[in-house]
Amino acid sequence: MTPKRIGILGGAFDPPHVAHVAMAKAAIEQYQLDELRIIPTGDAWHKPRNLSPGAVRLEMARLAFADLQGVIVDDIEIKRQGPSFTFETLRALQSQFPKSQFFLFVGEDQGKALGTWREIEEIAQRAIICVAERETPEPTGPDAPTHNIPTQTLKLPPLPHSATEVRTRVAQGQPINALVPEAIAMYIDRHHLYQLAR
Repeated sequence: MTPKRIGILGGAFDPPHVAHVAMAKAAIEQYQLDELRIIPTGDAWHKPRNLSPGAVRLEMARLAFADLQGVIVDDIEIKRQGPSFTFETLRALQSQFPKSQFFLFVGEDQGKALGTWREIEEIAQRAIICVAERETPEPTGPDAPTHNIPTQTLKLPPLPHSATEVRTRVAQGQPINALVPEAIAMYIDRHHLYQLAR
């Protein structure tokens, strides 16, 4: 029996934007996933700012990825107490789905910093790490990966959007319709999120 192919895409999703959705879609298609678990981070110990409440980010994730078949928004890290680490999440998922093959999808910046991740060797044993790479990448400079962690590539269209840009535009009263799914723009407006710069 062929192992179930489960993708994992984690992040703050504060808020989720069109590049997140494009990454999820590309992951499902390029790696022929049976399911993709979107996992909003819990206590993001590495983030220099306070995140929106977990319930808010969870709801936005559900709205943003609602149209993608095979996507499951998983609250495993939101429910966990204390700092949230990827290796703990993988351990929990593997005990839940012991015969599955896991694929961990990370952005370009995270891919370059894999050597700093807690228990990265264990993560690499438990999942195939797939690093997003835009189809027109910027020239490789001194920030190229310096680790020896085996990775595969997830090809992405050139989408420069970031959650920081979305939050900044909202705080400045500028439109964000081109940066986030329509349901997310409506949610942010309805709940008055990000209106004060963080």
